[in-house]
Amino acid sequence: MTGKRILLIIGGGIAAYKACELIRLLRKRGHTVRCVLTAGGAHFVTPMTLAALSEQPVHTSLWELKDEIEMGHIELSRQADLVVVCPATADLLAKMAAGIADDLATTLLLATDKPVLAVPAMNVRMWLHATTRRNVETLRGDGVTVMAPDEGAMACGEFGPGRLPEPEAIVGAIETALTPSPFVLSDIEGRAANAAPATGTSTSLSANGGLIGKHVLVTAGPTHEPIDPVRYIANRSSGKQGFAIAAALAVRGARVTLVAGPVALATPPGVDRVDVETAREMAAAVDAALPADAAVLVAAVADWHVEAAGLKIKKAGAPPALALVENPDILATLSHSPRRPRLVVGFAAETNDVVAHAQAKLARKGCDWIVANDVSGARGQSVMGGADNAIHLVTADGVETWPTLPKIEVAERLADRIADALTEPA
Repeated sequence: MTGKRILLIIGGGIAAYKACELIRLLRKRGHTVRCVLTAGGAHFVTPMTLAALSEQPVHTSLWELKDEIEMGHIELSRQADLVVVCPATADLLAKMAAGIADDLATTLLLATDKPVLAVPAMNVRMWLHATTRRNVETLRGDGVTVMAPDEGAMACGEFGPGRLPEPEAIVGAIETALTPSPFVLSDIEGRAANAAPATGTSTSLSANGGLIGKHVLVTAGPTHEPIDPVRYIANRSSGKQGFAIAAALAVRGARVTLVAGPVALATPPGVDRVDVETAREMAAAVDAALPADAAVLVAAVADWHVEAAGLKIKKAGAPPALALVENPDILATLSHSPRRPRLVVGFAAETNDVVAHAQAKLARKGCDWIVANDVSGARGQSVMGGADNAIHLVTADGVETWPTLPKIEVAERLADRIADALTEPA
C-alpha cells in the first residue's frame, strides 16, 4: 500500500518523540504525512524537526492567517485519507469525546469526514480512570478507532497499560484502518475455502480498532475421527459461528489464527487459517498457535476417537466392536496451561438444562467464559447449521441471556466484549 495521505496530530506527552520515527516509517512506505502540532506537543518536538522529516508544512495554530483565509482547518481535515492522533493524551481523548473544538487539532477533528485513528499514551492511572474508559467507549461508539496502549514501564516510573505502542505497530494499525475488509454473511455460507468473494447484500460486520495489536486464537467447525478410510465419527457443526467470530475479531484489528475443522467455508479476510481433521490435530494446532491474548474455542470437538482400521471394515454378521478412546480436552488443557491466554472462552452445545450444564463446565474446565446454546432440534431447525443463534453468556459474575440473533450479530457482540475484556487491567 502506497500513496495515502495521513494527517498526523501530535499531542502533548513525552511519547510525542515517537512521532518522529512514525513519520519516517510512513514516508518509507510511500505515504504522505502532514503534521498538526498541539501546543503541548511543541514542548517535546519542534515544528522544524517535523517539517524536515515530513517535507511538508507543519500546522500549529488555528489563527494562521493565510491558511484560515482559505478555511485551512476545513481543507486539512478533508484532504487526508486518514487522521491519526498520536500520542492521544487523556486531554485530547476527552475533548474528542465531548466535541470540544478550542484549537486547530480539535477543530479539524470535529470538521473531518475521514476515518480517525487515536493512539493513546498516558499514565497508567489516567488510562484506567473511569472517565477515560468512558471517553474511549464514546469514541469507539462514534466510529473512531482507538488502539489499545502497550503495557510496561513508563517515564513517570509506574508500570501498567498506557505506554504508546511502538511505531511499527502503529504503522500496521494505520494500514489496517486504510484497508477496511467488509465481510458479509454470504462470505461464510456455502463456499469452499478458495472460492471467490461473494457479492450480494447481507448483514455485514462493522470495523473498529479495539483489538489492534492483539492475537486471538479461534477454533471452529467439527472434528472427524476416522473409523476406517471411508467412515468417521462426527457431528453437525457447520463452523459458521466460529468463522463469523474470527471475522468480527479481524475487522476489529486483531491478528486472528483460525484453527478449522473440516468445513466448506471461505476464510474471512485478514485471518490466518490452519485446517485440521481430528481432535488430536486440533489440540496440536492450538498449542502451536500460542502465545495469544485470547482464545475462543468454538469448535465442536469429538469427545472420543477409535484406532482407525487401515482398510474399509466389511460387514461380517455382527457389528464391529469399536474401542473408544478419550480425546484431549483442549479447553481444560489451555485453561491450565502455563501459556494460558489472558482470556479463555469455551462453548457448550447442550440439549437440556443448558445453563446448569454450562455453569458446571465453567467450573470444571477453568476457563473465563462459557457461551452456551441449545442445539436440540431436527436438521434445519437446530442452531447447528442454521444462520441464527441464541446464547447464554456464562461467567463468574452470572448469566446473560441474549435474544435469538443472526450468527454475525452474535459474533459482533462477542468480539466487542472480548475487546473490552482485553483493555481492562489484568
